Amino acid sequence: MKKLIGFLTGVALVAGALTVWFVLGAHRHPPAAAPVAEVAWGRAAVDANGLAERSGVRITQVAVTGGGGLIDLRFQVLDPNRANSLHDATTPPAVVDEDSGLVVRDLLMSHAHTGKYTAGETYYLVFENPGNWIRRGSKVSVLLGGSEVEHVVVR
Repeated sequence: MKKLIGFLTGVALVAGALTVWFVLGAHRHPPAAAPVAEVAWGRAAVDANGLAERSGVRITQVAVTGGGGLIDLRFQVLDPNRANSLHDATTPPAVVDEDSGLVVRDLLMSHAHTGKYTAGETYYLVFENPGNWIRRGSKVSVLLGGSEVEHVVVR
């Protein structure tokens, strides 16, 4: 008799849990996903002066940090109005290893600057470096805004 009561209690609990799940969860539709911007990975190749003219920034450092697992990209804002192009979702920042073609684009904790830029300030982007692929001395292309600066040596 104890086994039958235990069995029936278990069935009742499972039935109750399924009812709650069905009523609260099964009929809800997930929110509509935000439209995804189509990313343009091909950018106009420019030198450091061209980057300043097109995007209003100057690269000050590309370095391996975090025991090799991170890429630290720093840039100084020269023209805040032009630097706002760095916020464009269709041209996200990235670092491309020139030897392998590996595109490093995932920001650590998805952190990126979102406000207005200030002239003379230095900002940073920290990318995850999967497998420590990019190393000190590597040559990379840096994609910022609508521009690409090639042959940047990683410190």
